[in-house]
Amino acid sequence: MSGYSVEEFIKSTAQDNAANRPFELENPHLLEVNLKGRVWAKSGSMVAYTGQVKFTREGVLEHGLEKMLKKMVTGESASLMKIDGQGLVYLAERGKKVQVLSLGNETIFVNGNDLLAFEDTVKWDITMMKRVAGMLTGGLFNIRLTGPGMIAITTHYEPLALQVTPDQPIFTDPNATVAWSGSLSPDIRTDLSLGTFLGRGSGESLQLKFAGAGWVVVQPYEEVYMQQGGGE
Repeated sequence: MSGYSVEEFIKSTAQDNAANRPFELENPHLLEVNLKGRVWAKSGSMVAYTGQVKFTREGVLEHGLEKMLKKMVTGESASLMKIDGQGLVYLAERGKKVQVLSLGNETIFVNGNDLLAFEDTVKWDITMMKRVAGMLTGGLFNIRLTGPGMIAITTHYEPLALQVTPDQPIFTDPNATVAWSGSLSPDIRTDLSLGTFLGRGSGESLQLKFAGAGWVVVQPYEEVYMQQGGGE
């Protein structure tokens, strides 16, 4: 039957060989990495590759003692792997939508759970939001990324970018917050009445306040953050 043959299926889903940038979207849920050296990616995100490629789990002291200690203290669950060599590597995470961003000398913050991959030229560090110690774990620890270089982040469904202005702060649910501009430093706001009424697990009782000038990206999904166990 026309439109349903195996040949037509293979043709319609075939890879795009015209891509030549370091990161390309093969489809909305699959990232193609044109590997010529090294990139960093979330552990367990590789779905296929071609060429001479080596995958190495991030070493305990790979990025220095300071970052190792931050991961231990914060419970940061975004374990990384090195991808070295020459070839094409395909990355994905649980069917989430992939967004590719090219950074100049800009800085952005990304929720550690939503960072899929970044070029080796991108500098990064783990950050913790103000006044958050002892309140929640996992979802409120983030990655500070500074270009130049390309990065890929993931979202559940279509993201929404909200503009933050000095006269109009934005309040978001931490579990739905994906990324924000480097010019912003979010603070924690608690609504005790909501916390008492709905219980401690309510996202609405704990909010992020973004004030100043910049942007914040949210997704139409409240992600539940889990501490990393022994497996990937």
